[in-house]
Amino acid sequence: MPTSQAEAFYERESGSRFLPTAYTRGPWDADSQHAGPPAALLALAVEQRPGGRPDMRVARLTYEIMRPVPIRPLTVATRVLRAGRSVELVEAVLTPEGGQEVMRATVLLMKTAPDSVPQVSPGPQVPGPSTAPLKAFFPVPWDQGYHTAMDVRFAAGSFLDPGPATAWMRMRVPLVAGEEITPLSRVLTAADSGNGVSAELDFHRYVFVNADLTVGLHRHPEGEWVCLDARTMVDGAGIGLAESALHDEKGPLGRSTQSLYVAARG
Repeated sequence: MPTSQAEAFYERESGSRFLPTAYTRGPWDADSQHAGPPAALLALAVEQRPGGRPDMRVARLTYEIMRPVPIRPLTVATRVLRAGRSVELVEAVLTPEGGQEVMRATVLLMKTAPDSVPQVSPGPQVPGPSTAPLKAFFPVPWDQGYHTAMDVRFAAGSFLDPGPATAWMRMRVPLVAGEEITPLSRVLTAADSGNGVSAELDFHRYVFVNADLTVGLHRHPEGEWVCLDARTMVDGAGIGLAESALHDEKGPLGRSTQSLYVAARG
């Protein structure tokens, strides 16, 4: 059951301990979180770690999702794997109270020097959120969860139409109660939804669960909205891949991928 009633995904109980709310609940299991909020929580711990350098920026995050994240108090721990002059590698681990590690992130940070090189950002633009209609989330059996904590507007496709989709997403509540939402948190809260918005198979007949998430960013995100221009590919042997081109209202900013376990529902 949720451990906080705050109007946010989490409430910070101490520096590294967080209490989840009902907004973290995913669409498949009443006792488990959608992977987006905990992914953002791990990245926030890397951003806020003691000794972090202000000239370093996150360039890539790779998440291993070992098991469902329960709606229980969570502890986040970080450690530096490599501290270089131009590149850092930091690990962040998420562990629920009384349980085993559920999610691990390896985060690559790179030194920045504004205006030191020509800026190149190729890639197609997508229609903005102001032109994208609000469409219904697929049916969820509880009133409060991730599906009520996010605004979702589709420039193409929908949750209920199979195939590629272009979805703009915006957080309705903060990641942590009383704390400002960081631009990176906005991207990571949304990025794990690529396989959901671009589902090729019937939700009721098949599972297509991602065991990982990788996000690469060539640019720092701006604004409240994050766009997933997403598609899913599935092999008949039961392995799939969801990939999303990530945008904000300024333009392309990176990509995300998810490895999918695909099977018929029992």
